[in-house]
Amino acid sequence: MTQGNGKLRDDHDQDFLVELGQRVRRMRGLRGMSRRVLAETSGVSERYIAQLETGHGNLSVTLLRHIAAAIGTPLEDLVAEAERQPAEWPLFRELLSRASPPARQAAKAVLSGEHFAAPGGGRAIAVDRVALIGLRGAGKSTLGRRAAETLGWPFVELNKEIERESGFSMTEVFSLYGQDGYRRLEQTCLRTITERTGPMILATGGGIVSDPMSLELLLTSFFTVWVKASPAEHMNRVRQQGDLRPMSNESAAMAELVTILSSREPLYARARTTIDTSGRSIDACLQDLLHTIGSYCAAACPYISCNRAP
Repeated sequence: MTQGNGKLRDDHDQDFLVELGQRVRRMRGLRGMSRRVLAETSGVSERYIAQLETGHGNLSVTLLRHIAAAIGTPLEDLVAEAERQPAEWPLFRELLSRASPPARQAAKAVLSGEHFAAPGGGRAIAVDRVALIGLRGAGKSTLGRRAAETLGWPFVELNKEIERESGFSMTEVFSLYGQDGYRRLEQTCLRTITERTGPMILATGGGIVSDPMSLELLLTSFFTVWVKASPAEHMNRVRQQGDLRPMSNESAAMAELVTILSSREPLYARARTTIDTSGRSIDACLQDLLHTIGSYCAAACPYISCNRAP
């Protein structure tokens, strides 16, 4: 091999390491994990993880496997080259793993061009079923509860349903089952909730968008609203809720928060609409949410009463 070809190979390898590091950081952010938590969970030192995320680490496959397991993602998603994978691949993989043999054969026939799916086969969304998504501290529970009271609809908090179903607190669920186990519980409870009839407002956990199946289930079963806020607002509200951990190292905590938000924003943005609560009163945001729900109900299904406030 010539010296020029060797240089190209080295450059390609370095580019791959940089992309790998960015992918690890993005997935860590999606799941709301700090480097310290990932280090403790994976058994890989925080220094190595920092080197990996900055493109300066060349970890063994075994260590990458530990990191993938701690994050709760297949190893292939860490090392696969993005241009060779469609964005929908994690969802396709999950759907295929759950499909019956006849369904897999049908999917194979469609993808190979043997026949085409009929257009317009999507399931209609019930207009009186609203799901609020967004990072912790955005105001999902407060707005959802007050809107439900105003409309006379049931209010459901997904995390409360997980605690009730499992018999453990959220802290205990993560401690006992880890990130991957929690996501499975979350998805199971979400499926159960979607089977309930009648109107409702559902407040979800901030990291639900990191699971492709759960996100797809939300988007196809509910009218989704992204309740968003600035990083500073998120930080202040979490403190007001009694979580003092961000105060131990404010600059590091803010950096982690920005990483989480930037990782999740493209997924949150798939919601039907957005309500920004930054610098605004609860009453003003509530009126926005009620107006959004009422306008959508009136336009999509006029015979449904949303009890809109004037």
